[in-house]
Amino acid sequence: MDMHVSLTARGRFTTDVYRQLRAAILDGRLRPGEALPPSRELASRLSVSRNTVVNAYQQLIAEGFAAGRVGAGTFVTAPPPREVRRAPAGAVLQPRAIWRALGDAPPARPRPPVRDDFSVGSPDPALFPWDAWRSLVARQLRGRRPTVGYPGPEGDPRLRAAIARHVGLARSVRAGAEDVLVTSGAQQAFDLIGRVLIEPGGCVAVEDPGYPPAARAFRALGARVVAVRVDAEGIDVAALPADARLVYVTPSHQFPLGTAMSLARRVALLAWAERHGAAILEDDYDSEFRFGGRPLEPVHSLDRHGRVIYVGTFSKVLLPTLRLGFVIAPPSLMPALRTARSLADSHGAPEIQRALAEFIDDGMLARHIRRVVRIYGERRDALCAAVTRYLGDELALVPSAAGLHVAGLLRRGRPAHAVAERALAERIVVEPLDTYHAEHPRAGLVLGYGLIAAPRIAPAIRQLAACVAQQ
Repeated sequence: MDMHVSLTARGRFTTDVYRQLRAAILDGRLRPGEALPPSRELASRLSVSRNTVVNAYQQLIAEGFAAGRVGAGTFVTAPPPREVRRAPAGAVLQPRAIWRALGDAPPARPRPPVRDDFSVGSPDPALFPWDAWRSLVARQLRGRRPTVGYPGPEGDPRLRAAIARHVGLARSVRAGAEDVLVTSGAQQAFDLIGRVLIEPGGCVAVEDPGYPPAARAFRALGARVVAVRVDAEGIDVAALPADARLVYVTPSHQFPLGTAMSLARRVALLAWAERHGAAILEDDYDSEFRFGGRPLEPVHSLDRHGRVIYVGTFSKVLLPTLRLGFVIAPPSLMPALRTARSLADSHGAPEIQRALAEFIDDGMLARHIRRVVRIYGERRDALCAAVTRYLGDELALVPSAAGLHVAGLLRRGRPAHAVAERALAERIVVEPLDTYHAEHPRAGLVLGYGLIAAPRIAPAIRQLAACVAQQ
C-alpha cells in the first residue's frame, strides 16, 4: 500500500516512521492483516537508509502492532481501533441558511429486520434480470476500446435514441434523440431543470400532498415553493399562484395518492401555463405499471407550445441503484440543460448507458415490463382484497390503477404515525400519508407492494388491522 510518511528536519527519521505508522494503525487507516510497505521500497521513497525503516518496523513488532512473515513481509496485527479517525472539528464554516433549513439527508444505515415491507417507491430487486444485465455490461466492457476524453453531458447517443423510441411507443411522447438528456435519476433531472429555469426567490408550485425530494431540490436552489391542493382530478389549477414560473406535477399516477389527473384538468393546466408564461415539469415516474383503465395521454403529448418538460426514470421499472433517468425538453432549453449537467457531474457512466440502450433496443425492457406488471398486478390485487377484508371499516383506499403503491384514508381519524410505529414493532413497515403533506394533512397510510410477495400480503394486512384497532 502506498502510504504518505513525512520526515522532520531533525534527523529522527526512525521515530518519524514509527509514530506515523503506529498512528495509522490506531486510527484504522491501516487495518489488521494489511501489509506494510516493503522496507526497501519505503526507504527508497523517503530517501533514507533501509535500516531506518527496518528499525521502525521492529519497534512496531515489539509492541504488538505488527508481525513479520519470512519471505512475505510485515503485516498489521493490532485490533481494530475503538475510535474512527475524523476530520478537524469546529464551527468556523457554516452552510447558507437554506441548507440548515432543509435539514440533514438521512445517512445510509442498515435497516432493522422487518418481516413485511410496504415501503413506497421500491421495486423488487429479485425481479431484476440480473443475468441478462451482467451479460450486457460485460459485453460493453470487453468489446470497446477505452474512451478518450470525456463523453458528452447529454448521454450516449444510442441510449438517447432508444429512450425516445421507448417513450414514443409506450407513452405517445413526441421526441427525437436530440430532445433527450440522460440524467443520474429523476432527482438530478429536477435539480438541472431548477437550475436552468428558477431565479432566486422565484415561485415554484408543487402538489400537496406531493413528492418531498422535488420540493426540497427547488428550495435548495432558492425558490419560493408553494404547495397547491390536489383533489380527485389532480392539482387545483385555479389555486396556482399567478407568479409561479414552474409547476411540478405527477399526472399519470399522483404521488402519493395514486389518482390520475383528468383530461380536463390537463388541458386547463396547459392553458394556465400559456397565459402565465410558466413551465410544467411532468414527472412520469412509474406509469409503466398500469393495471386497468385506459391510460390518459401525458401532458407532454397535449402540449403544442413547448411548455412541458417531461422527466422519466428507470429506478422503478429496473433498479434505483442504476441511477438512470432522462429529461425530454424543448429545444430552447437543451443547450442550458447540457451545460448544467456538465457543471454538475460532467457525464454518466458510458458503459452502463450503452448496456441500457441495448437492453431497450433488443426488446428486453418491454419483456421485463410485461413480466413485472403481471407480478405487481397480482400483489396489488392481493393488497386491495386484504384491505377490504381486514381493514374495510378503518381504511378507505384511494382509487388508483397504476404504480407500485396505494394510499388509504383512515376513516375514524386514527393517528397514522402511531399506527406506523405500532406496526414497526410488529416488524411491518407502512408509511403515514401526512409525511407527504405540506399543509392540511389527512390521516392515512401509503402501502407499497414492490417489496412484499403476494402470499405474505393478507397475513401482514391482518396484523396491521390489529395495530390500527389498538390506536
